[in-house]
Amino acid sequence: MKTVIIYSGGLDSTVLLYHLRAVGAELFALSVNYGQRHCCELERAAQICAVVDVPHQIADLSSVQSLLAGSSLTSPEIDVAEGHYTEETMKTTVVPNRNMILLALATGHALSVKAESVAYAAHSGDHAIYPDCRNEFADAMAAAMALCDWNQVKLDRPFVDWTKADIVRRGAELKVPFEMTWSCYKGGEVHCGKCGTCIERREAFDIAGVEDPTIYAKDAPSVDSLRANNWRLESSGAKS
Repeated sequence: MKTVIIYSGGLDSTVLLYHLRAVGAELFALSVNYGQRHCCELERAAQICAVVDVPHQIADLSSVQSLLAGSSLTSPEIDVAEGHYTEETMKTTVVPNRNMILLALATGHALSVKAESVAYAAHSGDHAIYPDCRNEFADAMAAAMALCDWNQVKLDRPFVDWTKADIVRRGAELKVPFEMTWSCYKGGEVHCGKCGTCIERREAFDIAGVEDPTIYAKDAPSVDSLRANNWRLESSGAKS
């Protein structure tokens, strides 16, 4: 089956890339530059697709950045919050209508390459964080995708009931090069180890019982201290 995968270069979508390859899908990877605060993920996406020989395209929508303002991922003046996700800090990372934009673009690409499906790596932990990862949203998008052309494109969410730890375990089974993936919202040379997505990444590896090969900043708290503090940063900022 031909499938267009929405591919960021992050942990979840990279495991999805390897997972779909393992079940025999013919893949077309699509990444999108929507003016996010850094290009680390996009660079990793290109590198990983080259390793696995999957066709990869980066759609340049950077000119819409000003239309998607109000998120710490697209507005440099908004600081990236540190620590485990809370409702307040979660809202600062929501890019307005991002998944609808990405899915619409991927659907058009799927129709052009005659792919039967579009896949993305939404998982159970996303539902409580991002409105456009809710099942109701995905069901509505799937219905629209089936109606937008004479040829139907299906929406594939194989990880929808998985935890991030489940995804890490599957990645370990598939020998995913986790060290090549990028999660950190801040960018830079190495993962900060303190932003919400870094904490989520570290927690997932720990729960999965899989060694985390990611290099984190020197001032990042240790996994032991995070675990002892229920994956929240201590006010003093524990060091590794």
